[in-house]
Amino acid sequence: MTGFPGVRPRRLRSSAAIRKLVSETTLEPRQLILPMFVREGIDEPIPISSMPGVCQHTRDTARKAVAEAAQLGLGGVMLFGVPAEKDETGSGGIDPDGILNVAIRDAVSEVGDDLLVMGDLCLDEFTSHGHCGVLDSEGRVDNDATLKLYAEMGVAQASAGAHVVGPSGMMDGQVGVVRTALDGAGYLDTVILAYSVKYASAFFGPFREAVGSSLQGDRKTYQQDPGNAREAIREVDLDLAEGADIVMVKPALAYLDIIRQVRDHVDVPVAAYNISGEYAMVEAAAANGWIDREKAILETLLSIRRAGADQILTYWAAEAVALLDARR
Repeated sequence: MTGFPGVRPRRLRSSAAIRKLVSETTLEPRQLILPMFVREGIDEPIPISSMPGVCQHTRDTARKAVAEAAQLGLGGVMLFGVPAEKDETGSGGIDPDGILNVAIRDAVSEVGDDLLVMGDLCLDEFTSHGHCGVLDSEGRVDNDATLKLYAEMGVAQASAGAHVVGPSGMMDGQVGVVRTALDGAGYLDTVILAYSVKYASAFFGPFREAVGSSLQGDRKTYQQDPGNAREAIREVDLDLAEGADIVMVKPALAYLDIIRQVRDHVDVPVAAYNISGEYAMVEAAAANGWIDREKAILETLLSIRRAGADQILTYWAAEAVALLDARR
């Protein structure tokens, strides 16, 4: 070694070609899943004001978006239903003719097996009180009564053609009852993407507008405390024991450390949800000229991959493909 410094890491940063050669983390279309909202009874898409560029789809525009997702090579679409009417038990989520199950059928008829069609398995969009389960006589979420409905909802989604169901309500035992119900109905190959680690986060705000949530109060009695990390591993272990095929951490950006801990702990795929508030922050900052929007999108998604996520649910999924293509 002559002179100082003898070791120069900058050699591996000196050109685009060398940076590409030694890049440790990749971001590819197949790793991205597009969440979509399909609203009952509308003739035109309705923009979501807190999520610029995202809308509540009509059935027709949803079909087109699903077809585009398949053409782009995305990993899948996660469908959420926005019903015209709600009730105390969220029956619209189980009804075969409810908007979510109809949207699943539409999507599968459009793309078949060329794209994974996923259904969010939760009652919050469908309940008049906005909670993820049914309430008991004292107004508390009744875990075990809710599980019975989740089992029915899972079978309804699989019957509609969903390749993947995503139990997201953070009820104890939700994965086990859904797996048992699916297997009992003959849907042995339906995948469960478990929202295993879901925190009671401030970043969910814009999503409430997206699904027309009726929630008053919060979900702290069943979603996780943001200060808890060990609890996340416990939740993951329970879901895997109950039959989860993929586990997910939600939100992503404020919980990158949790994604890494889960990735290091398990040998199944790990997903992360880049949620509405995270999306809205970047969009708002970019609209004010404070950051470079396109670079921030890719850096955000790359950070989630680097933390250990194998798949990312993100509202930028389709646009990210174009940005990646431009970089190539």
